[in-house]
Amino acid sequence: MKGVLYIVSTPIGNLEDITLRALRVLKEVDVIAAEDTRHSLKLLNHYGISKPLISYWGEKEKVKAEETVRILHSGQAVALISDAGTPGISDPGGVLIRRAIEEGISVIPIPGPTAVIAALSISGFSTDAFIFQGFLPVKESQRVKELKKLSLDSRTTVLYEAPHRLLETLDDIGEIFQDRKAVIIKEITKLYEEVFRGTAGSIRERVETSKIAGEYVIVLEGRPVEKMHSNEDALMEIRDLMKKGLGRKEAVRRIAEEYGISKKELYDKSLSGE
Repeated sequence: MKGVLYIVSTPIGNLEDITLRALRVLKEVDVIAAEDTRHSLKLLNHYGISKPLISYWGEKEKVKAEETVRILHSGQAVALISDAGTPGISDPGGVLIRRAIEEGISVIPIPGPTAVIAALSISGFSTDAFIFQGFLPVKESQRVKELKKLSLDSRTTVLYEAPHRLLETLDDIGEIFQDRKAVIIKEITKLYEEVFRGTAGSIRERVETSKIAGEYVIVLEGRPVEKMHSNEDALMEIRDLMKKGLGRKEAVRRIAEEYGISKKELYDKSLSGE
């Protein structure tokens, strides 16, 4: 008989944020697969939980996923936890989850804390629809390209960022999102939690004078609908580029990327508009 894999959310900072169900499952399973056993022991010891542990941190993830699948096939129950929050959500764990699904093993969520939802809940921005981007690319050119694409969307955007890249990312956001509102939460749910509100530029000035450490969640206001570019604006810019000597395909590609419009749709309209 196959075992069960439980995906258990753990606190993102405050140990009191664990659910009663999560505690029960951690006490009842046969094995706990942890991102970093040293980190997870703080939580487990705090609640008096002692179970065999498997570390799947970093390069070990693929190898340990196979080992865990064998344990599950033996009929034992396994709880998957990450250092903080929900496994697989900008955290390791996805490899094991996919392997368990492939093997026909039951995968059960034990929901709980996740920084993206906690940050959204205090942002004050629209939450009817949102984009969770996670961590942006490390390379500047790729980061800028991604931010330009996100800036065209009317939905709220949530990002994670490491402390050593925070100021660079805020510079890029300020350049691209300009006066759009932003909220940055430092060390969410932890002892030194701090919330910054304003534009990326004004927040950067305040962040720079504080101690930059820990983890950051960035929430960005979506593009106001009234400021969204119309097809007419796009077609006008295509015509201007073509007058300057650019070919139609290249002009359409540039404007479609800038405005977030389908290249095919824009190309067809550029033809019919003549």
